Amino acid sequence: MYKIMIIEDDSGLSAAIKKQLEVWGYEAVCVRNFQKVTEEFIEYDPHLVLVDIMLPFFNGYHWCSEIRKISNVPVIFISSASDNMNIVMAMNMGGDDFIPKPIDLGVMTAKIGAVLRRVYDMSGKIPVLEYKGAVLNLNDMSLLYNGKVLQLTKNDFKILQTLMESKGKVVSRETLMTKLWQIDCYVEENTLTVNVTRLRKKLETIGLKGFITTKVGVGYILE
Repeated sequence: MYKIMIIEDDSGLSAAIKKQLEVWGYEAVCVRNFQKVTEEFIEYDPHLVLVDIMLPFFNGYHWCSEIRKISNVPVIFISSASDNMNIVMAMNMGGDDFIPKPIDLGVMTAKIGAVLRRVYDMSGKIPVLEYKGAVLNLNDMSLLYNGKVLQLTKNDFKILQTLMESKGKVVSRETLMTKLWQIDCYVEENTLTVNVTRLRKKLETIGLKGFITTKVGVGYILE
């Protein structure tokens, strides 16, 4: 699920944008403190930023340049100041597109989708795996379920990715061990059991109890 940060001080507009994005399957958050945009950006780690030009304290150009110091995440400017000079300025400051106000939410959604596809989906592959409401983000190794996010270790991620790619089918222990430890030296089978047990406990913390089922003597399955 793509995460989008909205930097807009008009609370009504930002709420409308957030609602529209969520309807289309995106996760969205509105900036709360317009003096600490960079801190909120780092904490949220979005895939795309929507930023108004006219903001309290510092304008959108400033925050775009600050974001560009630490990230190449796509930035789309939104502003009622839609003259050519502002558009050129937005692009020169590192913006990827420009949406004039009053915003047409349909056009906005289309532009966001186009930018995300260009930046993250060049291979045509979907960057998430989904099963029964659980969404595995292939970009940052996180799992989203019922609004809760679980950060996964490398082994957690490989186990879930393998099981979700084969959802409804039993994945053998041998397959999982090969995915986790692609080495020639011997790895005890109990090591896999320990990893799966640890992952199950983590999944329970976000409400996914019983998500992984054991098929005794065979392997594991998501049922």
